[in-house]
Amino acid sequence: ITEFLLMGFTDDQVLQGLYVPFFFLIYLTALMGNLLIIILTTTDQHLQSPMYFFLKNLSLIDICYISVTVPKSIINSVTKSYSISFLGCASQIFLFIFLAGTEYALLIVMSYDRYVAICHPLYYEITMNRSTCLQMVIASWASGCVYGSIHVAGTFSVPFCGPYIVHQFFCDIPSVLTLACSGEQILEYAFVIASFTFAFVCFLFLIASYVFIFSAVLRIPSAQGRCKTFSTCIPHLTVVILFLFSGTANYLWTNSKSASSLNLFMSVLYSVLPPSLNPLIYSLRNKDMKAALGKILR
Repeated sequence: ITEFLLMGFTDDQVLQGLYVPFFFLIYLTALMGNLLIIILTTTDQHLQSPMYFFLKNLSLIDICYISVTVPKSIINSVTKSYSISFLGCASQIFLFIFLAGTEYALLIVMSYDRYVAICHPLYYEITMNRSTCLQMVIASWASGCVYGSIHVAGTFSVPFCGPYIVHQFFCDIPSVLTLACSGEQILEYAFVIASFTFAFVCFLFLIASYVFIFSAVLRIPSAQGRCKTFSTCIPHLTVVILFLFSGTANYLWTNSKSASSLNLFMSVLYSVLPPSLNPLIYSLRNKDMKAALGKILR
């Protein structure tokens, strides 16, 4: 096998006509929004807390995350060449899973940051010091790299029997595994089950963090104090729900053996929407971010 064909958009002529400008606009929006957050959290002295350090890394991940799939797909549609090399497909799967795993790990770190800030505010500066935050970010990137390496090895360790048509606009594990010879996907399926089990355990840790956070917020005597404290968690909670829902929907509710509008919608929801909306979610509900943006605009 030397190449695969990415045929995610060939069945619907209407979607084909709207695809390039729509995806280009979304990609440009995601790029500019995340770059703006990186610039603000780097240059503004009021945005040097651990929360904004993690947010800066999240924006960097989102830029890389959407750049793995969308530019290649736009180029393929413009040139009418839907092929991707075997090595390119493997690289796309590795980078996509690597960045998705890193983002998931970083979201868990950010939930811990909110837990310490709200439940143990007196120990926040000691617990979330610069060295600890850096170690957490490095651990997130390292875990994503291991996660991506395991899955790309499991996916491409199987023989493929064809046809070599991927019913998706980028290479993802479910679509590529449908091309494997019958009965040869056991190793990767075992990796997927193990990964989902580990991710679920991490999700329980995230839920536990928010249970403690909600308990602490409810103990605040004034309604204004409760709203102000909880507002610092709403952007992160929204991003977590969006990321987990779209990822679960893509891997559990779609049929990767055929092209359909539902498959297309779910894959766009998973690969394009989170990095595009994350800057909007964090900037709209954050007074410090809006103040820093106002300084730049003035």
